[in-house]
Amino acid sequence: VQLVESGGGSVQSGGSLRLSCAASGFTFTHDAMTWIRQAPGKGLEWVSSITSDGTETYSDSVKGRFTISRDNAKNTVALQMNSLEPEDTALYRCTNGGATTWRRGAWGQGTQVTVSA
Repeated sequence: VQLVESGGGSVQSGGSLRLSCAASGFTFTHDAMTWIRQAPGKGLEWVSSITSDGTETYSDSVKGRFTISRDNAKNTVALQMNSLEPEDTALYRCTNGGATTWRRGAWGQGTQVTVSA
């Protein structure tokens, strides 16, 4: 299993970024996919998941600002992040698990998102 994230960067508060995760080595269409993040000095935080049939779930901290999507033809999952806040600064990683199973999935190396005030 290989998961490769991209799209991170540095933006000012209120800005937007779109993260992408390219997946290979497993049957992408069968798996839920999840984005997690880890801020400096903090633990892992679940951000959003999308099931194999496209049902989306979000943490309260990002609901209404972030949108998860998947392209089964390209084996990719994306995270559109709008209205970014300094509290969103973290390393973002994707996993091939769902909202309750992501810890058991494979993880990518991550892409850094930095939001300045």
